[in-house]
Amino acid sequence: MQQRNADRTRSKILAAATEEFAERGIAGARVQRIAEVAGCNKAMLYAYFGSKDGLFDAVFSASVEEYLEVVGFDTDDLPAYAGRLFDYFEDNPARLRLTSWYRLERPGGEPLEAIVAVNQARLDELDRAQRRRTVTKQFSSVSLLPLIQAIATSWSSMTPEYGTATPSRASRRKVVVAAVEKILS
Repeated sequence: MQQRNADRTRSKILAAATEEFAERGIAGARVQRIAEVAGCNKAMLYAYFGSKDGLFDAVFSASVEEYLEVVGFDTDDLPAYAGRLFDYFEDNPARLRLTSWYRLERPGGEPLEAIVAVNQARLDELDRAQRRRTVTKQFSSVSLLPLIQAIATSWSSMTPEYGTATPSRASRRKVVVAAVEKILS
């Protein structure tokens, strides 16, 4: 019984922290607000995660795990991967904000091993596909992966003033897929 309560409390803390970090970043997030929303005290939060940075690492790692499960990665159909990536961040803008905060506030920080491992696995898959000649060698894998990811998330970086010119979601997705097809041809 106590274990289930501990798991439930940890889940509530992660959910509250995900919202707080996505909204305010690491520097702007407040542990007290997270504890209040989660219905626990700060001591409990520190007992589970050690520090605010440790909590952010847990939140970001969980976010990446969810993303990996939903989006997947297939070098045989990188345009479809770009489309799924576009869909994921359109449906989960808070996850994209978490990623942005991570990039902004941790540029020289200790790398998260889970992220390093995922990136390396994807680069290795791209390298194998390039050796099989199923993916263009026009760009190295180290250039191709971020290029595809940037294309897939490009619409989310537009300023609000661009709003009236923004095409429908379906049209934006179609452009993402077509652009990735073009760079692969």
